[in-house]
Amino acid sequence: MSKQKLVQYGDPVLRKVTSRVIKFDKSLRKLIEDMFETMYANEGIGLAAPQIGVSKRVLVVDVDYASKRYVDEKTNKEEASYSPLVLINPVVIQKEGEMVSKEGCLSFPNVYFDVIRYKKIIVRYQDLLGKERKMLVEDNLLCRCIQHEIDHLDGKLFVDRPADADEVKKVLDENGFGGIDSVAPPILIA
Repeated sequence: MSKQKLVQYGDPVLRKVTSRVIKFDKSLRKLIEDMFETMYANEGIGLAAPQIGVSKRVLVVDVDYASKRYVDEKTNKEEASYSPLVLINPVVIQKEGEMVSKEGCLSFPNVYFDVIRYKKIIVRYQDLLGKERKMLVEDNLLCRCIQHEIDHLDGKLFVDRPADADEVKKVLDENGFGGIDSVAPPILIA
């Protein structure tokens, strides 16, 4: 495994629609290992392949990593909790409702603002062996994170889904991301 350099906003790969994964081989496993290492090293809870410069429909998620800790009974030390997920060629096949919550993105360091997401989704994806699976997620951090990462695979960014476009422009300006003109006005998605 090796930590990769994160792609920052401005790199065209972040706005490119990714290619489907066809081969489920060692190179895919290596990509996924690198993605997890990069995500954990940057204290993230999700990472899409374009964020390390790879235009493939692959994402990794571990919402427990940064948000929950447990004490190891043997060492009595606080340890990170891991619940990693890999979604290959994911597609949201059903969506409903709306939720608004604060999000950040590893490709936009130190930028956080309220984003509109679906409250409930069903995602169809493939696992590491290429087997097709479905997952229902609803009204939680995992639901938001999966939508955020799938957006990356579709060339969309969280700046495209603001609850308040004026707030986003202000936050982006304050953090040196001034020239972003893709910030759209809020859209009700219910």
